[in-house]
Amino acid sequence: MAWVQGARAQDAVVPVCFNYGCASQQDVQVGLKELERVRARLLMAGDAEAEREALADIVGQLYGLAGRQTPVNADRAGNYLDFAVEGRMDCIDHSTTTTRWLQLLVQHGMLRFHRVLEPARRTRWVLQHFGAVIEEIEPPPGLRPEPTVPDHVPLMLALCDCAEVLDDIPALPPLASSRPGERYVVDSWFVDNGEAAIVLPLANWLDGEGPNVQ
Repeated sequence: MAWVQGARAQDAVVPVCFNYGCASQQDVQVGLKELERVRARLLMAGDAEAEREALADIVGQLYGLAGRQTPVNADRAGNYLDFAVEGRMDCIDHSTTTTRWLQLLVQHGMLRFHRVLEPARRTRWVLQHFGAVIEEIEPPPGLRPEPTVPDHVPLMLALCDCAEVLDDIPALPPLASSRPGERYVVDSWFVDNGEAAIVLPLANWLDGEGPNVQ
């Protein structure tokens, strides 16, 4: 696994990469209160889109926590604003660490609409860039409401062999923005330490989308 448990079962210790290419790593303690705060935020997300919005904020908050325990508080967007500074992070540091943050949430059963994949790589000319990736999944059955059965349907089924009356039960609409299989990049390299990560459809990210930080 990408992290080890802390002294208390509810806590976690996550290794954070910095100084480019994971040249340095330092453990960050994520305590019970922080984990419960994250859980509460994710429980407020009623669909996949809302969960992605929450993840952007949560990843930023976890980096902010890391910045209080390690030199990564000096990290700035891109690779030039913090050049040669202790605690700087390139896209390898970010994609590796962000994936670890996301795996932490999976370990604690907090993600309901996404699973975590291996980081993606995009290549433009001679430049390479890496980003953490999540994939939307089918929402848990318990999140879907039960269909409303009109009062006459049970009566008609009891009185006659008329299965066509089942057509009177309205179909449930899909959950808002539900697109199982769609992949997204969670990219914290684009922002300063502690700011919300940028979440983009993987296809758009591969095409070069994202803030211009060069």
